[in-house]
Parts: sequence; C-alpha cells; structure tokens
Amino acid sequence: MSVPGAAKRKLKDSKSVQNNTLSSYFKKVESPNAKKPKVEDTVTERAVPIIKSGLPFFKLDKTRPSSNESKILSVFDKKKWVDSLSIEQQDLLELEINTLEESWLTHLHKELVKPYFLELKRFLKAEKDRKQIVFPSDRDIYSWTQLTKFEDVKVVILGQDPYHNYNQAHGLAFSVKPPTVPPPSLKNMYKTIKIDYPEFEIPKTNGLLTKWSEQGVLLLNACLTVRAHQANSHAKKGWETFTEKVVEIILKREINPVCFMAWGSSAAQRVDQIKTNKERHLILKAVHPSPLSASRGYFQCAHYKKANEWILKTYGPKDIIDWALEPGNIITEIMDIKNGQGEKV
Repeated sequence: MSVPGAAKRKLKDSKSVQNNTLSSYFKKVESPNAKKPKVEDTVTERAVPIIKSGLPFFKLDKTRPSSNESKILSVFDKKKWVDSLSIEQQDLLELEINTLEESWLTHLHKELVKPYFLELKRFLKAEKDRKQIVFPSDRDIYSWTQLTKFEDVKVVILGQDPYHNYNQAHGLAFSVKPPTVPPPSLKNMYKTIKIDYPEFEIPKTNGLLTKWSEQGVLLLNACLTVRAHQANSHAKKGWETFTEKVVEIILKREINPVCFMAWGSSAAQRVDQIKTNKERHLILKAVHPSPLSASRGYFQCAHYKKANEWILKTYGPKDIIDWALEPGNIITEIMDIKNGQGEKV
C-alpha cells in the first residue's frame, strides 16, 4: 500500500486518535453466522499463529475454519492503522509502511510508534539531510521480511552490522549483492557447510543468499543500516532494540518453532536475555565465523547439518534447507531426504 506525502493529509483530531483502541486496527473478515467453508474449498498453507498482545486478535487461518462460531477471525487492517498515525509519524514511517512485509507489520506495528524507534527514524532522516551515504538502500533495508514471511521462518541466523562498502549490503545478514565476491566471514560459512555436506560446492564469486531466505532462513542483522565506510556507525541508535523485538516475537510465537544459529557472544546474549520457553526451539551457539574467531571452533560446529536434522523431526522432509548455491550443485544427501528417499541429513 503506497502512502501519499503527509503534506497532502489532513491532521486528524488528536482526541479521536487517542481514543483508537487496538481492536479498531482490525477489520472483521467473517461474521459469527457466516457459512463455514467446505474442507475441499479451503487453501492449504503453513499454519498461521494466533497473535496475542494485550487484547486478543487473530490472523486468519484458511486451513481450519474456527470451530467456535462466536469467535470472529480478523486480519490486521493496515490502512486503518496508517490513518491513525500523526502527520509526522506517517512521514517518518513511510519506508516501514511501504516496504515492511505485512505478516511482520502485523506483529511490529506497535513497536514502530515507540519513542525510541521514531527517534531512530529522525536520526536516519538527519543522515540523509547531511548527504551521508547509507547502506543498504531504502528498498533493501527490510528485504529480510519480504523474502521470509513471519510464519515461514524455520532458521534464524543472527548477524551484526551491514557491510559498509558499495554493492554489498542488501538487507540480509552475511549476504552480498553480485558481482561482489563472498567476504571472509561468508567464506568461512561456506567451508563449514562443505564439512557438513562434502558435495556442497563452495562459490568463488557468489555471495547472494536469497535462496536460503526463500526457504525460511531469516538472515537478520542487529543493526539494519550503516554509514558508508564506517563500521558500526549506526550502532546504539535504536536498531538493536527493534531487532531484539523481532527475535522476541519469533521465540514467543505459539506455533512453528525455529532453529537459532547464534554466532559470537553478542548474538548468544541477545537470545539468552529473552524470557520465553526456549525448549521449544533449537538454540545453536558457536564462535563467530569471522577470521578473527572461526579457528576457535566454528568449522566444527556442524550447525547446518544439526539444523536440518532438527527441521526433519520438527517439520518433515520437504522443509529441510538445501544449502547449495551454485547452479547445478546437488547435495544428494539433502535431495534424497526431500524426495522421501532417505532418513538422514
């Protein structure tokens, strides 16, 4: 949904905005007396979690009509939420409104209007006003949401800061845009996959990891932006708080558990500090794949194989991750499982 410039909008009566309740952001999609759809008419898709935050509200699950006819299934009403924002908020959050994928926006819309996030957006606006070059480009900052929907996340790989040189960062942790060659940390990730799966062909020039994202691997950095050629220049501006919230909602979702690959002390601490039932998830910890630390155990961590073993037990054979990236590279061990011809990964 594209939102026109806020200058064209009329300022809403502040009292009416204040009186908006959480439930007013959601629209009914099925009345209590609506005829139940036939089983054969329903759409098969991955289960969508029930969302609870203060007042209960629901994401429509087309696979199973509600057995409780008094329960009204609802979906997030994005337009009504946008209309409730002030002119300044609409200006500051234009990027989030237009590029944050809706399954994530449903869970994160309240976070976006918190003072710390609005202050972060003011800082980023000031960076532009000062003609600072910021990576990644606006259209790519939330590419991790566009490539991996909230309910489809099976694996989370936590990164730190985006790459800060030209033609590198594009919104996915560790991934680089072609024709940029794989950076050192990614090369070490490739070496580790090769240990787990000897048939894996290590890409020499390909560092693009969108294929993983499309299979349910969320590649999330702690900071989502950086000033050109200045590592960590946008650290401690608010991104870490926001991405910790992303990790939290994943850990706390009621269905579809996930495997976390937490590399380095910073990533491990981010996962540990979230109070939730982590026994539902697989938390894998290791040193960071950076050349400064990889030799202290990263190559032996076997995280890629352990993740697939867990996914096989948790989701089934069709959901395990094909880590191969090079055209024509087939990891027989993985493909046999996907095709129902093997039992190990």
